[in-house]
Amino acid sequence: MALRREPTARQLRLAVELRRLREAAGLTNRQAADLLGVSTAQISQIEYGLAGVSEKRLRRIAANYTCAEGELIEALVAMATDRTQGWWEEYRGTLPAAYLDLAELDHHAAFRHDVAVIHVPGLFQTEDYARALFAYMNPEFPDSEVGLRVDHRMRRKVVIEGPEPMPYETVIHEAALRIKVTGRAAMRTQLARILEMSEADHVTVRVIPFAVDDFAGAGSALVHLGAEVPRLETVVRDAPHGTAFLDSEAQLEHFRKLFRRVKEGSLPPEQSRDLIHQLAKEL
Repeated sequence: MALRREPTARQLRLAVELRRLREAAGLTNRQAADLLGVSTAQISQIEYGLAGVSEKRLRRIAANYTCAEGELIEALVAMATDRTQGWWEEYRGTLPAAYLDLAELDHHAAFRHDVAVIHVPGLFQTEDYARALFAYMNPEFPDSEVGLRVDHRMRRKVVIEGPEPMPYETVIHEAALRIKVTGRAAMRTQLARILEMSEADHVTVRVIPFAVDDFAGAGSALVHLGAEVPRLETVVRDAPHGTAFLDSEAQLEHFRKLFRRVKEGSLPPEQSRDLIHQLAKEL
């Protein structure tokens, strides 16, 4: 089987988890290779996401590493054997890999938590809002490049607007609702869209008003993608040179606590809707 040139974030996550299992078992590459009857190069290729792994081989690896976590093993098998060719693959080669990776992670997530301080969360953005945002932040882009990014963002909404939506909870700072990324009419439409989505049973919207005390932010936009097995969750943050996918146990626990703290400082959903209504009237 040919080696992968550019593993996806999900493929890399599987590779990382297999390496963590080996290290937890106290085995070297050579010892793991000997137990599996392969070369050390093959172990390295698996642990860097360059080579896939079959269900049979993965279960042998878990047994060799004395992993008895049944739910984790089943989740890793599901990752290893998944052959989903999602809609995001249409953008491969035309958009940065991080766009595709986030769409794929969204597709497989058990739930999603967002914190938005400056901009409306991407899953709520209207086409006008998203177009204005991409065009402003990338003034050198031609309309075709902006259009690709807008189309991709609109299609990502399927995870909360499609036939099988995932639970979605977001905390939005009042600043993100007041900043006029677009004109007043388009911003009224944007706020109306948030209010519409906030009525859905699987969506929870909370707002942090300017008046709240002791709020220092979340550093940057925060996306927490849940999983059936907590250790397989992912946090997505903006980084100086692109998107960062964080998945160590310490990082995950840190951002779980941060989300809870931000949420504690927000208004309840009904009061949040009242504030958004008020902001829309002021436009």
